[in-house]
Amino acid sequence: MVLQYTYIRTLTRTRSEQFDESVRRTLFQVVRNLELDETARYLEDELDEREASALGFSQFGSMTSTKKSSHLLSVGSNPSFSSVMEYKENKLLTQTGPQVFTSMSQGKTLYNTSEKVQETLRERYLAQKGLMEDVILRILYEANDKPIEQRIDFSKLEHYLMVELTNNGLGNLSFNFRVTDRNDKEVYRCRDMIGSPRKAYKQTLFPNDPGVKTGTLYLDFPKRKNQQYENLKIFVPSALLSIVLLVVFGFTIFIILRQKKLSDMKNDFVNNMTHELKTPISTISLAAQMLRDVDVGKTPTMLKHISGVIVDETKRLGFQVEKVLQVSLFERDNANLTFKEVDVNEMLENVIATFKLKVENFDGVIDKELKATQSEITADEMHLTNVFFNLMDNAVKYRSSERDLELHVSTWNEKDSVVISIRDNGIGIRKEHLKKVFDRFFRVPTGNVHNVKGFGLGLAYVRKIVENHNGTIRAESDLNAGTEFIIILPLLK
Repeated sequence: MVLQYTYIRTLTRTRSEQFDESVRRTLFQVVRNLELDETARYLEDELDEREASALGFSQFGSMTSTKKSSHLLSVGSNPSFSSVMEYKENKLLTQTGPQVFTSMSQGKTLYNTSEKVQETLRERYLAQKGLMEDVILRILYEANDKPIEQRIDFSKLEHYLMVELTNNGLGNLSFNFRVTDRNDKEVYRCRDMIGSPRKAYKQTLFPNDPGVKTGTLYLDFPKRKNQQYENLKIFVPSALLSIVLLVVFGFTIFIILRQKKLSDMKNDFVNNMTHELKTPISTISLAAQMLRDVDVGKTPTMLKHISGVIVDETKRLGFQVEKVLQVSLFERDNANLTFKEVDVNEMLENVIATFKLKVENFDGVIDKELKATQSEITADEMHLTNVFFNLMDNAVKYRSSERDLELHVSTWNEKDSVVISIRDNGIGIRKEHLKKVFDRFFRVPTGNVHNVKGFGLGLAYVRKIVENHNGTIRAESDLNAGTEFIIILPLLK
């Protein structure tokens, strides 16, 4: 895409420079044509004046029109008149050359005739030279003082612009022009031109005149941008293809990185799951081997202890398997929940009563403050109970070793909702990890310390169930100060 952009930019700049050069050549030639027109006009005026003067002189000298040329050739005092009349009325000398008559009876020789022709050409040259000098002087002293609108035929100017633009390959573009005088006052504007374009091309008129500028020609192409866009249309398919390829490439990279992240998470999950399942299986296997011992069967106390271990480890194994099965909830948009009317305060009372013994085993206390006056909601009792159990279990798992565990459970009402808060005084969570604790397979990094086992599914399961109940959950925590989970559930209407 960078190469395409560079190529398009270079091509556009090159075409723009070519266009500017063509316009400059056009304006230069148009101005030159105007100067030639003015010179030709003054030359015709001079010729007409001299012709009139020559005719007046001829009548005064009683010359006949049939002998006008021969008499003018003999006027040595004013060769300019002779030259002018020869140019206007007798062009024989300039077209076919002087006619030479060699008549031996008249005593003329070819040499004498050549001298006469040379003299005639010399007189003609002097006459033309004088004529051009007069015309130049008139242009210098008269033309410069005339207003610009008297010096230019604007219809011819428009014609010259059309012709020269066509000669320079710009004939297919519409154009507008206007002319200003030496004081930048507008004296002419073409009928299609509206306003004064900021980027119009300009050219000084009669730049060879002495003194200040005589006027300025402004040329504008209103549809030039449209033509530039037309020229760039050939690059549109290529640009679209490049964009599509870039999007596909970016999406592919995103999918690859996402799959890599999920793969790493699942690898960690499998490793944790293997370790969590291996421990109870090993314990049950060891207990089963001990039961095969004859001496153990003879001791009721030992037999009771081993059977209790098997029961406890079997429950633990079933609990771990249940956690693994919870993964299926995340593969479906809606879990199969059974909703009914329940009382949040009563559910929390039951969970606290069940969990109280476990908290006391770690020398902790559990405090409740259920102040919600309206606590009836529509919920799946089993899954919502698991939510409360998981949050309290996390409080026990991530307790601080420097102080006794304190677990506080409270409820209150806000508008049409009931709010449940479960707060502990454990190790807390860093701010940068707080937003990720509800992600699947995410576990807060603890360095090389792995004293807490798990799959990273507990809080993800909690959020999934709360959202399925049209509720919200958020976590507030400070490192080494504890964590609080706040759940908001809509009341029963």
